Amino acid sequence: MVVVAMSGGVDSSVTAALLVEQGYTVIGMTMKTYDFDEVGGNIANETSCCGLGAMNDARMAAAKIGIPHYVVDLREAFGREVIGNFVEEYLKGRTPNPCIICNREIKWGELLRKAAALGADYVATGHYARIRFDSTRDRYAVSKAQNEAKDQSYALWALSQSALKKTLFPLGSMHKQEVRKLAQKFGLRNANKQESFEICFVADNNYERFLKERVPDLENRVAGGNIIRGGEVVGKHRGYPFYTIGQRRGIGAYGKPMYVTGIDGAGNAIRVGEESDLFHRDLRARNLNLVSRPELSDGMSVYAKVRYKDQASPARVFSEGDGEFRVVFEEPKRAITPGQSVVLYEGDDIVGGGIIESVLD
Repeated sequence: MVVVAMSGGVDSSVTAALLVEQGYTVIGMTMKTYDFDEVGGNIANETSCCGLGAMNDARMAAAKIGIPHYVVDLREAFGREVIGNFVEEYLKGRTPNPCIICNREIKWGELLRKAAALGADYVATGHYARIRFDSTRDRYAVSKAQNEAKDQSYALWALSQSALKKTLFPLGSMHKQEVRKLAQKFGLRNANKQESFEICFVADNNYERFLKERVPDLENRVAGGNIIRGGEVVGKHRGYPFYTIGQRRGIGAYGKPMYVTGIDGAGNAIRVGEESDLFHRDLRARNLNLVSRPELSDGMSVYAKVRYKDQASPARVFSEGDGEFRVVFEEPKRAITPGQSVVLYEGDDIVGGGIIESVLD
């Protein structure tokens, strides 16, 4: 038996249909993770992830496929683990990636527990990634999707071996066009549904609005901090949580393009500089999770990504113990951002990953 996480989108719907076609007993499950009246910014009239429209699309797809469909209430866990972490990281001056936390704690945490309670053997999602078992290392490996343009492996580095053992990714070897054609073949009404790219609980993509509504008096608490360039105060900012590394707009005029190069949450300050100041070779990360390997070889060569759409670049990795590690790139990388994830690859396989803590050089 397989529980399929059904968002109402075409990918998860086709995932469910393919598994039925392959002979699995399938249950569709949609996660209710937040309420729009609590997170605000409802520009999509609840048609985006977790809205009523999305749930109805999932229900209709399940009915067409001929499988049972349930909605599970995960709002408390999502609010605590994902939204809470999102706000906390911004208040520390970092820029988080909530999809990483959601995958680990909700989709492969809470959902696995729900699946186990139903007696299911696996969970499946519509992610574009692949899983294989490496018998030589006795480990499950997550690999890039065959269609690298759609690859979503970056967001899966934090999954445990026990979670991967119970996971299926039926779309890992497919292109999006193939998936849409299959949806039409299966008679799914969401075959041409558009994809959503924003963070689900910030539907208007306005992080500043979201943070101000979630944290009472935040604007007054953080406004008026210093903008620092080369050790000198050159202006005042509107609040350090409202900036991110590499940002150009909203930092004042200096006669030449300037960018946010650093954020000091404790000191309520942001640093600015020229584009060349955004490039660094050396970072420290925490919360190491190893996937394809049981341990890191100190100084081993990898390819590393520092954001979802980043091009993986040659680097060396060094373990520093207690889940911390350093990544040293052969060539400088632009806008390495604390709070984002650094993901290490050998070929198509994820070696492991972690959360970027600081830039060292």
